[in-house]
Amino acid sequence: MQTPNTCIIIVGPTAVGKTALAIDLASHVNTEIISADSRQCFRELGVGVAKPSAEQLLSIPHHFINSHSIHEEVNAAIFEKYALQAAEKIFSSRNRLVMVGGTGLYIKAFTEGMDLIPPIAAAIRNDLVHSYEKNGLHWLQEQVRTIDPAFYETGEIKNPQRLLRALEVKIATGNSIRSFQRKERVARNFRVIKIGLELPRELLNDRIHARVDQMMKDGLEDEVKALKPYQHINALQTVGYREMFDHFRGLYNLQEAVNQIKTNTRQYAKRQMTWFKKDPEINWFAPTETQAIIHFLDSSS
Repeated sequence: MQTPNTCIIIVGPTAVGKTALAIDLASHVNTEIISADSRQCFRELGVGVAKPSAEQLLSIPHHFINSHSIHEEVNAAIFEKYALQAAEKIFSSRNRLVMVGGTGLYIKAFTEGMDLIPPIAAAIRNDLVHSYEKNGLHWLQEQVRTIDPAFYETGEIKNPQRLLRALEVKIATGNSIRSFQRKERVARNFRVIKIGLELPRELLNDRIHARVDQMMKDGLEDEVKALKPYQHINALQTVGYREMFDHFRGLYNLQEAVNQIKTNTRQYAKRQMTWFKKDPEINWFAPTETQAIIHFLDSSS
């Protein structure tokens, strides 16, 4: 009996060790990797999004890394189409692939499908981003609470990207973004096995702090400085870049900006875990349990 095509999906919070495990597993089963990270796809971003190293990218073929420009629109629906095409190509010569990332909505789109949201005029997004930069997160939250209470009650109200997306959809279509979310899963022609990585919170926080310190040593300040002309673009409304832009505007000194990056990254990691812990299909391991994970996958094939 032929082994069905299988997608091994590795999820977990930022800095937990997903990239290293993905490369180990892809090497073990001789396959390729699809990234499910909403920021590593952008060519102009590097240090601040913790991309795999040049050596790692050479060791295993990767998809959705450096595949787009910050000037292009990238969202869950676009990722779904891209990743399904990449999967079809990989499955033409192999029966397993590895997907890895911390963007839960992208993984949900790939495995379950997304309802198409009508195109949103760039002017709407740009106006909202400008107002957010001027008035701050609290203003953004209040706008969503007033205009789209359905999202406000259940959405990620501390995530400016999600808030901006909810607002632009409501303004452009007159309907809550919740009304576009698929009620039934789309059937895929491959199996999915989900592996989740977790660490005790204090240990994960230590890793996050060490990663941010290393990013600063690797030139995050210069990277963000070069991107200042594009700071209004959606791709740059993200942790690590937003705080450095605030530093350049004089809102923080450099150390305060670094501390803010650490705080916001910890909060982001917590939101990621909240999302993933709601998924009963995820099999949880510590990042050091590589052999146990391999044994689990081999016994599941």
